[in-house]
Amino acid sequence: MKNLLKIALVFLLFISCSNEGKVTYDNFGTEEVIENFIEPTKEKNITEVVERKLIKKGTISFETDSLMKTRKHILKVTKIYKGYISEDSENKSYNKINTNITVRIPINKFDQFLADVSSKVKNFDSKNITTSDVTEQFLDVQSRLKVKKKLEERYTQLLSKTKSVKEILEVERELSTVRSEVESIEGRLKYLQNQTSFSTLNIHFYKKEISKSPTRSFGNKLGNAFLNGVDNIKDFFLGVVNIWPFILLGIGTFIFIKRRLKKKK
Repeated sequence: MKNLLKIALVFLLFISCSNEGKVTYDNFGTEEVIENFIEPTKEKNITEVVERKLIKKGTISFETDSLMKTRKHILKVTKIYKGYISEDSENKSYNKINTNITVRIPINKFDQFLADVSSKVKNFDSKNITTSDVTEQFLDVQSRLKVKKKLEERYTQLLSKTKSVKEILEVERELSTVRSEVESIEGRLKYLQNQTSFSTLNIHFYKKEISKSPTRSFGNKLGNAFLNGVDNIKDFFLGVVNIWPFILLGIGTFIFIKRRLKKKK
């Protein structure tokens, strides 16, 4: 009996030691895995450099001696810097011809492009360049998109597992809302990507028109002089007609005075 108790105690002790060893081993392994997972993440966050996202826009206005030469130069430089024309218009005002060209240029080439365009300009009427840093906004939109994408994935998985009609309708409604939000965020992200990839420069240039009076020949001058004479005669007769009462009064007065003088003689 005593030998049986001793054997039982030894067996229990062996099991206890085995369990303790197992727990210690498991805990050590888990802590090591977590530590190895966290440290590289921290290091990555510290060393990772976020590329700044900038939006550059500008407007310039100037007078030119040749609209055609200025246009050709702008188109040539735009092609050199891998840009494109997004808008091109021309209009005439009272004494000048205006041209408006909107150019989209890769943002890293904007300053060089502006310098090349400016090299042909004598004086600027106006020049305005702005730079906006949208890095934080860009990262925020990216983060929101990731969250919504994961939520969309979870709703999709849930929809495949749902059997109740009521639950299916609820999940589909939520999924539709999330997908709409995803599309909206993707649109915003594409806009920011476009604006930060290509800068915008609005170029307005114009040429003043000098009004020239037409050269007239001697025959034209003679004809105009004759017509002016006819107009003067017309004006004279019209003037006489307008004052006919005074003319009659003057004639009557003259006759009356003349007769009185004859009687006195």
